[in-house]
Order: sequence, then C-alpha cells, then structure tokens
Amino acid sequence: MELTVLLLLALLTGLWVLLARGRPKAHGRLPPGPRPLPFLGNLLQMDRKGLLKSFLRFQQKYGDVFTVYLGPRPVVIICGTEAIREALVDQAEVFSGRAKIAVVDPVFQGYGVVFATGERWKALRRFSLATMRDFGMGKRSVEERIQEEAQCLVEELRKTQGALQDPVFYFHSITANIICSIVFGKRFDYRDPEFLRLLDLFFQSFVLISSLSSQVFELYPSFLKYFPGSHRQIYKNLQEINAFIGRSVEKHRETLDPNAPQDFIDCYLLRMEKDKSDPQSHFDHQNLIISVLSLFFAGTETTSTTLRYGFLLMLKYPHITERIHKEIDQVIGSYRPPALDDRAQMPYTDAVIHEIQRFSDLIPIGVPHMVTKDTHFRGYILPKGITVYPILSSALQDPRHFEKPNAFYPGHFLDAQGNFRRPEVFIPFSMGKRLCLGESLARSELFLFLTSLLQNFSLGSPKAPEDIDLTPRENGLGRAPPVFQVRFLPRRGGGGQEEEQISSESLHLAPDSDWN
Repeated sequence: MELTVLLLLALLTGLWVLLARGRPKAHGRLPPGPRPLPFLGNLLQMDRKGLLKSFLRFQQKYGDVFTVYLGPRPVVIICGTEAIREALVDQAEVFSGRAKIAVVDPVFQGYGVVFATGERWKALRRFSLATMRDFGMGKRSVEERIQEEAQCLVEELRKTQGALQDPVFYFHSITANIICSIVFGKRFDYRDPEFLRLLDLFFQSFVLISSLSSQVFELYPSFLKYFPGSHRQIYKNLQEINAFIGRSVEKHRETLDPNAPQDFIDCYLLRMEKDKSDPQSHFDHQNLIISVLSLFFAGTETTSTTLRYGFLLMLKYPHITERIHKEIDQVIGSYRPPALDDRAQMPYTDAVIHEIQRFSDLIPIGVPHMVTKDTHFRGYILPKGITVYPILSSALQDPRHFEKPNAFYPGHFLDAQGNFRRPEVFIPFSMGKRLCLGESLARSELFLFLTSLLQNFSLGSPKAPEDIDLTPRENGLGRAPPVFQVRFLPRRGGGGQEEEQISSESLHLAPDSDWN
C-alpha cells in the first residue's frame, strides 16, 4: 500500500515538474501550431475521430505547414499538393528519410525497402526496382499474369451462382498472387489453408494499424507498449508472416540455381552471396525478410482494399456500373479478356478507377518521412531527424483542384469532351524519391481486374443503393472500407446483352453530368 502511494506521489510530482517547465522545446525554428502541454502535447486539442480529422482542422487555422506535438514529440505536418511537392520533389533528398510508425516499428526496426533510410534504403530500393522489372513489373509478362489471375477469379465467382459474397477473400487472393509470382515465384490455390491464413493476417493487421487505438499508441509508444492493445496483436501477426517468409527463404536456398534465378528471393540470395565479403553490404538476411514482408503486405493489401472500395461504390452508384458495362461492350466485347492497351480507348472506365483511388484515399496521412539534415522550408528551419507527415488526403480532397472533393465524381478525371485527364494533384502513391515502388503494378491490376469482373458479371446487393453506407470501417494510417456483401451475377454471353442499354452518345458526357 505504501509503495503504491509513493509511486502515485512520484508520478504526480513528475507531472507537476513537466507542467511547470512550460512549452516543450524543439531544435530549429518550427512552423507554428497549436500550443502543446508538456508530455500531453496537443492531445487535448485532438479530434476524437483521429489524427486525420485533427490535422485537417489545424490546417484551416495554421495553413498548409504547421507543427503538432504527438505526445512530447514535435512533428511537422504538410498539407496540399503545392507544399507536399515543394518538400518531396523540390527538396527530395532532404525529405527522403523514413520516420518510424510506432505500432509496427518493433517488427520493421528500420529494415527493408519501405522503412530503411539513408544508404541502406537507396541500395534496397535500386535492387528491388531492378529485380521487380526483371520479373515483369511494367512489362507484358506481368500483364499476362494479371489476365490469367483475373480469369481464375472469374471461374471461381461463377461457382458462387450469384450467392452473396464478402469480397475480401477474393480480392486479397488475386492481388496477393500477383506479388507472390514476383517475390516467391509461384501463385497459391484459393483454397490453400496456409495462403488463407496469411491473407487473414494481412487483413486483420491493416485494420488494426488503421484503428484509433493505433493512433493513440503513436502518441505514447514508450509508455503504452507495456500495456495490452492492438500493437501486440499486430506484432504477433507480422511475426507469423515473417516465419512463413523465413521458411520460404530456406526452401529457396535449397533449390537455388545461380544461373537461373526464378524470383525476387533467388536474386536477393545471389546478391547476398556476391556481397558476403563486404562488411558494408546492406544485403543481409534481416533486410531480405523485411523487404519481402514489405512487398508482400503492400502488394496485397493496398490494391485489394482499393478494389473493395471500388465495388462498394459500384453498388452505391449502379448507373456508373452500367456505363462501364457499355464501354466494355463497345471496346472489348465478350470474346477476349481486357488488355492494358484497351485503357486508352476507355476514358470513362479509366476516370472511374482514378476516382475510386481518389475517393477511397487509402493512406490518408501518408507514410511519415524524416528530414535527413537541418533544412530551410517555407521560412522555417526543420531540424535533422524530425518527422514529417505529408497529408495525402489534403491533396486528394483539395477543393481548389477537385470540384466535388467529398463526392464520388468521375468527372474529376474527364475534360469537357469526355476525354480522360489526370490532374497533377492526383498523388495516391505519394511523390518524390519515396514514390510507391509498385505504382505501375497497382495501376495495371486495378484496370484489368475491374474490367475483367465487370465484363463477366453484373453486381447485386442486399441493400438499396441509397441505403449503402460508404463510411470507412477504420480511418487512421490507412482507410478500410466497411464490410459489405455483393452478388456476382453472370452477364449473358459475358457481353451483357441483358443489361439495360445506354445510348452511345451518353458515354462521353461532359464532367458536369449527374454524378453525386
């Protein structure tokens, strides 16, 4: 009892001392922001709905560049395309560092192509880009893999005979199999129990990472790590995935042919062997495991989540789905699979896919950067090592550039003649030196998977369109769509003859058409 009282007195005394010191100090001349309290930082000024809501509210008061204290730690927030571009492109090298995300840092610890920084990151990124290109990313061979995977899914969905389905499993499977073909040199059967387990771990981890509890953990990780919470389940999930990757690496060691590497892991093992006498080499076992985890996780979760949001939006706005069906029928028909070359002739479908990415706003607060040296930025001095959040959501929903930022409006990506246009402010993959590694792969997957499914199926929902809720299930580091069910109803002949016909003139309406 006495010990408890003493500890409580010590805690209260420490808090009183901190409060007496006034505002926390930070090296440099940071942008203005809400006044913090010692230890608490700006906690009391935060929105209960999470960091994004808080940052966007602070932007209205302090402008596009401001400082927020996450607990005792100052971070610089950059909003709007212009300010983000000034940082990530105009001063690309200085802003190329990677800051920690507290809830996953115990797993990544600065290793791997996503969370490494400095020379380690540069070496891993160069290798990863070159190797993924060697195995088809951005080439015809990957297009063929996506087409084949799309047809596998079409056949799987035909078996459902129009019954209600939760699409999570299907979209995870197809996106995971594409990145698996590059990283592991194989695809998995949709019924493979180990594969299903991995997909569930990814899904649950993404939801937990995006949760409010993980955002709170970001404020006080050194304190909250001792208590139960989502951070412990995330760590457990990712370590189980790492164990699978480790077993796969060992199998690759046993079958490795130095003259004919089959995938990313083979190439990495050969590079490890080449550099084994170099003590400065960044190609070690830990960086291999974490790089594969990064590619596997990002290559699976981001595209599959975008597809889920896309099909939820198709259910919400069936007139948009009908127009895509019409464009598919006119350009592709029903007797061959969609191809990337079709995209140039399908401006409406392309606009819808881009608007899905903009509206879903998958990584709204961006993955945090770190300043690599003291630097001047917009009249302020940002000290080396400070964390910077580029708020991608502020660009994707900027009313100065998007006519209806809070609505699903494909007209954002069409000109007055109905031709596709891509505004410079469209940055779902970020920009600069940390631009997403898999941008070209993700864009190919979104187009081919969506058009392949809509070529073969109409969509049904147990809810009326007006009753479908688009509110995210989680909205933190990531944004997860709500749970929903969908029927995949075969279109007669795969070409949609039973669909209500839309006049060809309506395909290329001006952007001010009736989209809400």
